[in-house]
Amino acid sequence: MSGPLRLIPGEAGPDQTVQLRALPLKRRRPAPSEQEQEPEPEDSLYLPADPLDELAERLRDVCADAVHPYEIAAFLESDGLSDEQAALLYGRPDAFTVAEELFEKVERRYPGPSSEFANPWRADPWRCVVRGLVFALPGLGYLLGANLFATTRMRFGLPSGMLALSVATLVSWGFNQALAHRSYRWLGRLRRREAAVCLAVGAPVGALVAAAAAYVVGGPLGALCFAAGQSCYLGAATVLLVLGREKFLLLALAPASVGAGVVLAADVPQPVRTVVLLVSLVLAVGLAVRELLVCIRGGERESVELRLPVRQEVPHLLFGLACGALTLIAGLGGTIHQAVQSGGLPAQGTSTTPTGPAMIALTLSLGLAEWLLFRYRAMAVAALRTSHTSGQFTRRTGGILLGCLFIYLTTVAALDAAATVLWPGAPALGVPQLGAMLLLGGSLWLALLLNAFGFSWSTALVCLAAAVAESAGLLAGADPIVLQLIGCGTAAFVLTALAGPALGRTTQHR
Repeated sequence: MSGPLRLIPGEAGPDQTVQLRALPLKRRRPAPSEQEQEPEPEDSLYLPADPLDELAERLRDVCADAVHPYEIAAFLESDGLSDEQAALLYGRPDAFTVAEELFEKVERRYPGPSSEFANPWRADPWRCVVRGLVFALPGLGYLLGANLFATTRMRFGLPSGMLALSVATLVSWGFNQALAHRSYRWLGRLRRREAAVCLAVGAPVGALVAAAAAYVVGGPLGALCFAAGQSCYLGAATVLLVLGREKFLLLALAPASVGAGVVLAADVPQPVRTVVLLVSLVLAVGLAVRELLVCIRGGERESVELRLPVRQEVPHLLFGLACGALTLIAGLGGTIHQAVQSGGLPAQGTSTTPTGPAMIALTLSLGLAEWLLFRYRAMAVAALRTSHTSGQFTRRTGGILLGCLFIYLTTVAALDAAATVLWPGAPALGVPQLGAMLLLGGSLWLALLLNAFGFSWSTALVCLAAAVAESAGLLAGADPIVLQLIGCGTAAFVLTALAGPALGRTTQHR
């Protein structure tokens, strides 16, 4: 079609017929008999009115809402105004000149936010709370399975088998991050059945690869079984989270959560602990399989064949590995540092600073982090509708970015203080430890935000560089807190420098 295709909100009738926005028709000039004729002075020089004034009157709504002359020029050209017609009808060399003069003639009038505007980035806060819980509650499973790691034997300063579990965790995080992104790409194309098929194939493969990695590293049989069970759980959790079934996952975690509470209060035999862990695992896997079968059987096969390149998942795989490495260094860095300093065994007479409360605070805050991502996008869309210039929009989005980051870091610090009070015998984090944790949390939130806008390679490379640098420094015997302050601080600075200009462009939010 040669005409414009701009849908005017509110102009569609009951039958939802699309109304097209075109150049308004010229008003019929009154006949000579309908208007009073005033005699012109004989000595006056007759100057015809500028035809552009009439066009400005007819296009007042279009010109008043425009933020740049090019927007008016695009509208004129879409309605067939060529450079020849601009010269013939309006005496201007081209359509761009006409647009620039119209932009100057008509006063700006921006629409601003209205009650009719449906913000697509509204998020349910309660759903984010549930997601925060399902991110944090799996950590209670380590209380139930602590005796499986042969704490009397040490390897690299860790209980024997903990290294195998750490490797399995890294593999699972990286693989499931890529799997979730690919599944969300299918969901974004309204292909829920294809997303379920992708999860049905990818989740078992990821669990098998992670369990195999733990087996290669080696450890006690109980620890290897725990690592295999954790890999299966993470695959099932990925399925339920991607398909929006967080409450099912919360139900599956209930036995392990209750069991961990009992373990803190009384001594429970290991066989009972193992049974509780298996119940949660079976529930998670069973609910995930059920949901996959419902989606696959209930969905219709699309007639149009669609392929998604696998290479687009590579940066998300690297990002998952980097996030896992940074988090493990924050949790186990002190223990590994002491083992390196003592030649493979924990140093006698020294104690590591417990990071349990800090890790709980960080995982609990992930629900808030997700809500703030939605909140940032919603406020950025509102700023796009109310800003008068691109510079004003950039300043507003920059303020929104810093405000969301401040809220997130403040909440992490408050959660850490609460977890420290509730954790038996846990000392409060010092200023350096707290700063390292906040820098880690800020880096991860900024990386997730940039990922949401499509800057996947940039965030993956920045986080991966920080993870590699911290890992190398830790194995060389450097202080883990100093490494985190440098590594996460540099990553946070680089990501902030990337996010400011990139997200300050209006084209990122349209």
